[in-house]
Amino acid sequence: MPGNPLSVYNATGLQNYIGYEEDKMRFKRIGSWFRAVVVWLGCWLVAPQGYAQEAFRLIDNFESGLGQRWERRDFRGETDYTIVAMDGGHCLMAKSTAAASGLIHRVRYDLRDYPVLSWRWKVDNVLAKGDASRKEGDDYAARIYVVFPHWIPLKTRSINYIWANQLPEGSHLPNAFYAKAVMVAVQSGPENLERWITERRDVYDDYRVLFGEAPPSVGAIALMTDTDNTGESATAYYDDIRIEKRRVVAGPRFLGLPAAARK
Repeated sequence: MPGNPLSVYNATGLQNYIGYEEDKMRFKRIGSWFRAVVVWLGCWLVAPQGYAQEAFRLIDNFESGLGQRWERRDFRGETDYTIVAMDGGHCLMAKSTAAASGLIHRVRYDLRDYPVLSWRWKVDNVLAKGDASRKEGDDYAARIYVVFPHWIPLKTRSINYIWANQLPEGSHLPNAFYAKAVMVAVQSGPENLERWITERRDVYDDYRVLFGEAPPSVGAIALMTDTDNTGESATAYYDDIRIEKRRVVAGPRFLGLPAAARK
């Protein structure tokens, strides 16, 4: 799917609230523009959260079901999101066939307080025709967005952390539909299929590398498993989504760029 800001968040849709999947639709019909504005307003009006003293904040671990703050956005067909029991706990399972639906969690916070996003995910398969460089290949077995709303919806930006097929791990490029949504391949290809992988991203540093300036406030975190452009099927699992303060750890997964670029 495109970096859809969920329309301002789908990268036309999720990005623009997730700013990026709806943008894609916005190019197709006027109703998409209205949807993007509605999502953008909802994200923009969320009050900043006052929890900067805590070491981390849990977005969701799905142990009590799907949290009430998640909002579903359907762009084409319906991806099925279900809470399932697995490995002694619970997680979110996403199953998609020629469909694109996302889940958005509106939360406004300052990346200077919580620069790191962490999560676990696994996928059962990658998309054979998936290709982040082409519109017809803009589908992903799994992705998590961080959305940065702007009072002008078309200036909303997002970072999309994706499980890619052809884009090499550590690489990034603008979304094929919406240039202000940047796709970052944190996993790529079939090597780690059917294995839980824990990711930690310094979103503050990633934003500076990708956009060349300090980031504004985050307005939403979203996730999506989408297959509408390729017409294929994918199954993915998400769990333990958190925002965190920086800490010294071995092997953090940052962008594969020189440290000098992250000042």
